[in-house]
Amino acid sequence: MPLPPETLRFNPHNATTGTVERVHTADGRTRIRKQLRRAGTVTSAPAHWTSSATPTAWNYWAREAEVHSDPALRAALAGTGLDLPAAEVAGRVQEQPETIDLWLEDVQGTPGPDFTLADHVATATALGRWQARPPQPSPTWASHGFLRNYSTSRPGDLTLLHDTAGADAAWAQPLIRATWPGDLRTGWQQLLSHREDLLSTMEDLPRTLCHLDAWVSNTIRRPTGEVVLLDWAFAGDGAVGEDLGNYLPDAVLDLFWFAERLPELEAACWPAYLDGLRSGGWGGTEREARLGVVASCVKYLWLLPLLLEQAGAGEHAAYHRRADAEHLYRQRGLALAHLVRWCEEALDLTR
Repeated sequence: MPLPPETLRFNPHNATTGTVERVHTADGRTRIRKQLRRAGTVTSAPAHWTSSATPTAWNYWAREAEVHSDPALRAALAGTGLDLPAAEVAGRVQEQPETIDLWLEDVQGTPGPDFTLADHVATATALGRWQARPPQPSPTWASHGFLRNYSTSRPGDLTLLHDTAGADAAWAQPLIRATWPGDLRTGWQQLLSHREDLLSTMEDLPRTLCHLDAWVSNTIRRPTGEVVLLDWAFAGDGAVGEDLGNYLPDAVLDLFWFAERLPELEAACWPAYLDGLRSGGWGGTEREARLGVVASCVKYLWLLPLLLEQAGAGEHAAYHRRADAEHLYRQRGLALAHLVRWCEEALDLTR
């Protein structure tokens, strides 16, 4: 008798996803079932995680079904060092079903949270190779305007970045004072003041096809060396460098890499990404690619005020798993300070 399904860690707040589970078959094999839910069928999701029926929207409900049915994407990844899991799609988007089941390969290999520095470098190189030659025209399922639409729809009270009594009280919380760098408030105020500049910069950079949720928990490295990218729910038009600009800080923000080693991770992965672009035939400038990495810090503007709001909670979590409050806030504080330095670099590069 096969074992019962095993629910895997995923974002339960996103209206697009019903479940992600490992299913055991009678012959001892396993597959991953990911259920997608049609836009409008879930009314209990938070406003910032509602889904859309528009294919270009950042949270289009059926994007992953179309991604895994697109032979052109698989062909574009061939030879880059990136891969997709084998997949069967149970349901047709055109028939407007309530749900679509993705039956995905249970990829064997090293999961991203266990990556060594060499694994991260291989991922960065492969991302560069893939993004060196974006498809023309863009796939019909590709999102557009992700960075602006996603980042400006997140929760987080931005007034906590102003100089007010309420903001002073938030910054004076014991957990914040004990764990965050003293100059973080000033740095984040600078990020807020240049929000529109940074978003416009990102939108003006050379375009490519991006995963837009590239982070360690969405990667598995096969024994043969290819890095499998999971969870293509946001994929679409983005700036060259944008995926790496998400991959690096997210590794720390969700406690998959020590913040003290974030400079080391960046120092190894940035030149690897650039080498991947060059070897893939990209003809842009190093400045453009670097801007795509560092100006992407604007994506996280909302996160710091949200952390201020949550600092007094009795329990804390990193990617839906309980975490020690002081460790979590110290690691995130260092990562946020790193993003302040990215903001400063991006402003220098645009002057």
